[in-house]
Amino acid sequence: MKWMEGIDKLGLGLYFLLCIFAIANIYSVDQKLGEKQFIFFCISLFVGLVIFVGRSKFFENMAGIIYIGGVLLLIGLFPFGKEILGQKNWYKFGSFTMQPVEFAKIGTALMLANYVSGPDFNLKNKKSLWTSLAIIGIPAVVVLAIPDVGSMLVFTAFFIALYREGLSGFLFGVGFLFAAVFLVSLAVPPLYVVIAILVIAGILIALNYHRMSWDVITISGISGSVLLLCGLAFGSPYILEKLPKHQRERIEVLYKGEKAFRDTSGYNLLYSKTAIGSGGMWGKGYREGSVTQGKFVPEQQTDYIFCAVGEEWGFAGSALLVLCYMVYIGRIYYLAEKQKSTFNRVFGYCFASILLMHFSINLGMVMGLFPTVGIPLPYFSYGGSSLLAFSIMTFIFFKLNYSDKNSLV
Repeated sequence: MKWMEGIDKLGLGLYFLLCIFAIANIYSVDQKLGEKQFIFFCISLFVGLVIFVGRSKFFENMAGIIYIGGVLLLIGLFPFGKEILGQKNWYKFGSFTMQPVEFAKIGTALMLANYVSGPDFNLKNKKSLWTSLAIIGIPAVVVLAIPDVGSMLVFTAFFIALYREGLSGFLFGVGFLFAAVFLVSLAVPPLYVVIAILVIAGILIALNYHRMSWDVITISGISGSVLLLCGLAFGSPYILEKLPKHQRERIEVLYKGEKAFRDTSGYNLLYSKTAIGSGGMWGKGYREGSVTQGKFVPEQQTDYIFCAVGEEWGFAGSALLVLCYMVYIGRIYYLAEKQKSTFNRVFGYCFASILLMHFSINLGMVMGLFPTVGIPLPYFSYGGSSLLAFSIMTFIFFKLNYSDKNSLV
């Protein structure tokens, strides 16, 4: 049929596959929650249908309003938010809750795409760079103040979209360097880290000495960067001590192991690894996992849902799920790159990068490679806000892609 031309069947097929498999696994953990997730899925499909039959230009024209609405919803959490599990990042309406940060990501992606697609945008221009950073930074700062560190980390995904549009990779290197110095300084005496910084800086300067212009700005920049890194190395243990107890322990688990905190921050991780490891190659079978059915992992239906997959479906099922995510995210990047419209392309890169961050952090978290930060697995973790928000982004992008393929331009 002609109207189906332009619909990306692979992308939408993987979306349906992930959502249905997710409902089955949530049902295995908790039957009532599985039924509720199915209702959320039906609501998401209805909203997706409304998006698909609407005008694609609506999202480009309304980007600013949607963005401002998302930021206001975040700010509204301070006086009206409901505290759940130590974080005041929910609105509660009777028996229903809503997490506005999930929808703020949509607004940020639309606003960034709208600005980047404008005629005056040029990342070599400082105004364009600082405006782009402000679009990302305003909601990210509000989220950090809530505080919701996990969601704040997801906002770094937008820099991948900016990198595609010409942002220097230098910023990624600087960010990675500062994160590495912080984490290494928690495991190694800071003095050794400082010595390593000075040695590496000296080698790099020596190798590039004749290719660099040694003016005041260059010397000040290099000196300032080295001093900041050295200061971070000495200050990392102090920063860790000043964090709230649960956040400090979640970081220390990476170094001391989950058994050292088996009754507190390491409890979830200990049983998550137990569940995944006990699944073996082929798993114990659907609804046959002893850890899953025994409810040993708190909130297993949300952030730790992957360990239910590992126990009941084994390495084979887990690897297949990971493959589906990789193909799906890769497909979105591929389609985004093929868009004729800059707005469509940037939104596609934002969407794919958000998925990539959620996927990477969540899997790293349940396997002990990343601190527990409360990041849901896209489409898979229980929750109406998360599923609806990801579904809205999904259908917005596939609607944009559909319009792009049927465009005469």
